[in-house]
Amino acid sequence: MHKIFEDTQTAFALKSDTELDRAYFLFKMIQNEPLVRIGTAITNFALKAHMPVEHLIRASVFDHFCGGITEEDCLPTIASMFTKNVHAILDYSVEGKEEESQFNLALEKTLQNIDFAQEKLSIPFAVFKPTGFGRLGLYQKITENKALSNEEKEEWNTVIKRFDTVCKTAHDKDVPLLIDAEESWMQGAADDLTEQMMSIYNQKKAIVFNTLQLYRHDRLDYLKALHKRAQQKEFYVGLKLVRGAYMEKERERAEERDYPSPICENKQATDVNFDAGITYMMEHEKLALFAGTHNEESTYKLMELAIEKGISKNDKRLWFGQLYGMSDHISYNLATQGYNVAKYLPYGPVRDVMPYLIRRAEENTSVSGQTSRELSLLKTERKRRKL
Repeated sequence: MHKIFEDTQTAFALKSDTELDRAYFLFKMIQNEPLVRIGTAITNFALKAHMPVEHLIRASVFDHFCGGITEEDCLPTIASMFTKNVHAILDYSVEGKEEESQFNLALEKTLQNIDFAQEKLSIPFAVFKPTGFGRLGLYQKITENKALSNEEKEEWNTVIKRFDTVCKTAHDKDVPLLIDAEESWMQGAADDLTEQMMSIYNQKKAIVFNTLQLYRHDRLDYLKALHKRAQQKEFYVGLKLVRGAYMEKERERAEERDYPSPICENKQATDVNFDAGITYMMEHEKLALFAGTHNEESTYKLMELAIEKGISKNDKRLWFGQLYGMSDHISYNLATQGYNVAKYLPYGPVRDVMPYLIRRAEENTSVSGQTSRELSLLKTERKRRKL
């Protein structure tokens, strides 16, 4: 297949020289693991001590990886990306909250984003995290099949109502809805609830999408079992396939608590698992795939599979997705070729989005080759512009 991801002029067409320099500086910093650890500790301390660092964060890492503080802040970025046929998915990226008021706010934001998506061609999906709607500890208790108190049962019923409210709204407004994956020790409860929503709202096509993290060695089996259940109950399956974002945390917890790690033994095994997942989905009907990947080889493989199966580039059952601020060489070059492409566009108050940003920095540091590839492409484009 013709290699398209070396075209840095297309990849960075929307970036000014200043933004290009900032991106190069940021990835240079992220490449240094000790610096990321120190920077993370200092940033957390400064925020907890209420030091005036939000402006500095906003002017650097926040503006590179996030669309803004509010939905309205994101609109110019969304419009700009859409001039290059790259779509946006508004992602309210506030993490780690435990209060009912915060869960209700996340519900409100998700419903608002479904309205945005219904109104704008540039926004093809809405999205939410399970722990945006309920406590991680509650999901964990259900995943571990532990008995719930009467108070916890009421709490879980409220979580179910939140899920049902957004899924029904997405169905009624014909807006596909992505439900993100999180830590393995709470994921079972989220999987079961998401499948329940699929069985209700995916009768005619995939509206509700679950997320499978293929760095988990059990997820391919789960995909096949889910597909079998969907065939029996006659509903469509929507899935976002990703490699995963909690690798270090998963391995550390498994070691601390002395149980087998759910993570594949190495990156090669993860790559094989991911490619097997996209291959399986492309080989079966009534499956809709959102491929969330920054991996060029997997992207080429999926492009080849689409050709083999006679699936057109703009078929709405197949989307490619990357995170805002990363892998522009994949996103914009795919869009130029006519494929469906969407960028996750995180937003929220700077202080509340920091856990997301720290996770992004740690993920880039731990994934071999990811940051160096970004730097190489940025360097190439800077050089091209100077010439």
